[in-house]
Amino acid sequence: MNTEKLIDSIINLALTEDGPDITSEAIFAADTYINGVIRAKESGVLAGCGIARMVFQKTSNEIQVDFYHVDGYRVQPGDTVAEIRGSASEVLKAERVALNFMQRMSGIATATARYVAEVNDTSARIIDTRKTVPGHRILDKLAVRIGGGYNHRMGLYDMALIKDNHIDVAGSIRKAVEKVRQAHPDLPIEVEARTLIDVEELLGLKVDRIMLDNFEINEIEKAVLIVGGKVPLEASGGITLETVREVALAGVDYISVGEITHSVKGLDISMTVEENA
Repeated sequence: MNTEKLIDSIINLALTEDGPDITSEAIFAADTYINGVIRAKESGVLAGCGIARMVFQKTSNEIQVDFYHVDGYRVQPGDTVAEIRGSASEVLKAERVALNFMQRMSGIATATARYVAEVNDTSARIIDTRKTVPGHRILDKLAVRIGGGYNHRMGLYDMALIKDNHIDVAGSIRKAVEKVRQAHPDLPIEVEARTLIDVEELLGLKVDRIMLDNFEINEIEKAVLIVGGKVPLEASGGITLETVREVALAGVDYISVGEITHSVKGLDISMTVEENA
């Protein structure tokens, strides 16, 4: 996957769907220049600075963009994030697209950081899922890393994840694992376990990771004892900020959280025109 090309195409699509800014073009002469200041309006983890810079500079390479903080910085309400100087019509055309990227990515990074803080004294890692905005996965997962989390597989191609539907159609866990291993001998294999009996079977199949799907805490603890550190364990399903620490203390290696990408609230970031440049 060409990451740079993919990000470039996402930004181009976002600018294309906005189309020409008929409002700004009607109001401002070509030689009207402005100074825009981007500020955080709430506390959180900043993310998407480089993406926002690309948005402005794709709109016009004459726009000057100066960021005062980098991705991962913990902003507070009122913090100046960046100053933007350039043609009024060009800066305002790019404004919303740039802020959309920054707000969502910062929201994801902030949500991730909250989960990470709950487990930072344990051995568990917070990981994401494929529950991302279609077409924007690369940015959603980048924001997770900025927030201190880790990425699960990027797509359906870089890791085999055998889930309940696969197992049911294949006829058994063993059959599903054997088919995948035969077709893709070099790919890591993770398998979803629905019971402790499944965990015991998977331990014998020497898979690369076992997913404990919607296990109760006492079941997770039993699974940890069964596996004895021989296979990494991932807890998944309905885990919240209120329950994540208890899950981590049960002894799993990974905790996957869909919430950090599928229903995240964007961080409140805005731009105001301070003075004519």
